[in-house]
Amino acid sequence: MRIVFAGTPDFAVPCLRAAAARNEVVAVYTQPDRPAGRGRGLTPSPVKREAIARGIPVLQPENFKAQVSRDALKALEPDVLVVVAYGLILPQSVLDIPAHGCWNVHASLLPRWRGAAPIQRAIEAGDDASGVCLMQMERGLDTGPVLLSQTLPIGDADTGGQLHDRLAELGAQVLSDGLGLLRAGIVPVARTQPTEGVTYAHKLDKAEARLDWGGPAEALARKVRAFNPWPMAEAQLAGERVRIHGAVPLALAHDAAPGTVLAAGRDGIDVACGEGALRIRVLQREGGRAITAADYLNARRGLAPAP
Repeated sequence: MRIVFAGTPDFAVPCLRAAAARNEVVAVYTQPDRPAGRGRGLTPSPVKREAIARGIPVLQPENFKAQVSRDALKALEPDVLVVVAYGLILPQSVLDIPAHGCWNVHASLLPRWRGAAPIQRAIEAGDDASGVCLMQMERGLDTGPVLLSQTLPIGDADTGGQLHDRLAELGAQVLSDGLGLLRAGIVPVARTQPTEGVTYAHKLDKAEARLDWGGPAEALARKVRAFNPWPMAEAQLAGERVRIHGAVPLALAHDAAPGTVLAAGRDGIDVACGEGALRIRVLQREGGRAITAADYLNARRGLAPAP
């Protein structure tokens, strides 16, 4: 087969490895190099670095509006274009080029969590399972029929980063299964997505990572998990702004104002919420590194309330 791969971030790298396992990837598309780091130097995407290491030609058009960009893809004569977190919406003129169309690896159980941040939104919403769908792409946003899917449970302690890594590997397996069928001359049966249960995973915004202590502790704990490692939950703690890396909810009855420190010790710092309390276990001061609650209390010995 002649496979063209389009992807950009870390999530797409395992899928590129799966697609390239038999040296069938004839080209890789990825986003143009972007400024990154303290020096703001142009930095290649993780997918570009993987492609270069494998000796696969890399193309980085800004988009496919120009005919020359579409002609370049057509000249590759792809049997299938595999798209994984590429970062561009492909027009119909591109979707029509590969012999078997374009396949997308999406990190949710469609139609739940279409859109940009399905992994984090699943945790934030309290879903007990996520998964990966291999989807036949069409013009709508993640609306295409599903070819293959696999389910993955979400653990009570899973962070956005942990679930991301597990789904990335599962996505590579689902893609490998789909390509294996295609090699055998079997096109996976396309199942139209249900019209019920559609939800949208809107792009993450740093502003929404600011915790409001007036909310329920359960919801705040899910935010802490979902937004780790980015954008990372933050909150005011006894007059200081901190980032919260790890916390658990407590079903604790109290009449304290939200944001009040109820208790502080080696097990964590218990903060009053609108409902229950949040026990902070790992946190980060401005300009510092992530530390345990015990280490934080060593620096703020007066934080614990009087018995």
